Amino acid sequence: MEAAAGGGTLSELYQNARRLLLRTRDALGKLERLDSSSFSSSSSSYSSSLPSSASPAGVGLDPADLSFSIKRDVTQIQSLCAEMDRLSRSIGAKGQRDLWKRKVEQVAEEADSLRESLDKHALRQQKKVQEAKERADFLGRANGDSEHILRIFDEEAQAMQSARNSHMMLEEAYATGVAVLSKYAEQRDRLKRAQRKALDILNTVGLSNSVLKLIERRHSVDKWIAYSGMVITVVVMYMFWRWTH
Repeated sequence: MEAAAGGGTLSELYQNARRLLLRTRDALGKLERLDSSSFSSSSSSYSSSLPSSASPAGVGLDPADLSFSIKRDVTQIQSLCAEMDRLSRSIGAKGQRDLWKRKVEQVAEEADSLRESLDKHALRQQKKVQEAKERADFLGRANGDSEHILRIFDEEAQAMQSARNSHMMLEEAYATGVAVLSKYAEQRDRLKRAQRKALDILNTVGLSNSVLKLIERRHSVDKWIAYSGMVITVVVMYMFWRWTH
């Protein structure tokens, strides 16, 4: 890959950055296809170094060189973004300045996304290499120490079964504890409801007694008022009768 030309006006820098983005995105896709084809064709016969076989189309490409070129182009794009940001700040019109700011931010975000994709691809490749090494080491040990490996597997299986049994026992004990606590909570609620009902009954009984006492006192007062009225009436009538005769 050849580097994009630096310098020039803001529009020229932007066009160079867009061309680099397209080229880098296409190169990243080729790198993904190349490594996928390489690992699928050599997974069963892994060697200690990463294979660099030809692509499916028959074009000889080196993944390391392609990855280096992608990194170089992404760095070039970021440099162009820094230069465009510097030039856009000198634009007088606010509308044009904001427009170029959004364009530069979009290019920078795409460049960051490409660099992130490249980093993820490198991590995946390292993981594939490590898995292939571990698989080769495991197969080598299995050819010489199959009984030892089987014994290790049996011990691990027994340990896992014991751990599962212990886990089940803990879950049962936990479930029993939760059930007991739930019963206690239900009994506590039931006792609280009974206590409230008893207090309500006692309050009702106390109120009824007070009302009855008040009624009895009122009845006694009314009775004395009635008797007094009757006596006064008789006295008045007697005095009236004596006065008229």
